[in-house]
Amino acid sequence: MAAELEYESVLCVKPDVSVYRIPPRASNRGYRASDWKLDQPDWTGRLRITSKGKIAYIKLEDKVSGELFAQAPVEQYPGIAVETVADSSRYFVIRIQDGTEHYNQERRCF
Repeated sequence: MAAELEYESVLCVKPDVSVYRIPPRASNRGYRASDWKLDQPDWTGRLRITSKGKIAYIKLEDKVSGELFAQAPVEQYPGIAVETVADSSRYFVIRIQDGTEHYNQERRCF
């Protein structure tokens, strides 16, 4: 019952983000943005960070319609949902759920 009474707060909105499909890590050295095709994004749209209760959500939405493309629930940071990039402070890697709500194990970069 208490969970039903919680409301969603918007913490941050970035109106223009790019999403890249990235290859799996080849080693333990971490992800490197220089290994990606940064001039060829797989998707562009809006990013909203919201919170509901103790969980934050990184939501990727269409800029015009607001339709959900994907989301990443973030229960703790640092954690498995969000990872840093070794060679850049501009980019990060998240584990996403697509709009149909089942987990997608792909990692995407922003």
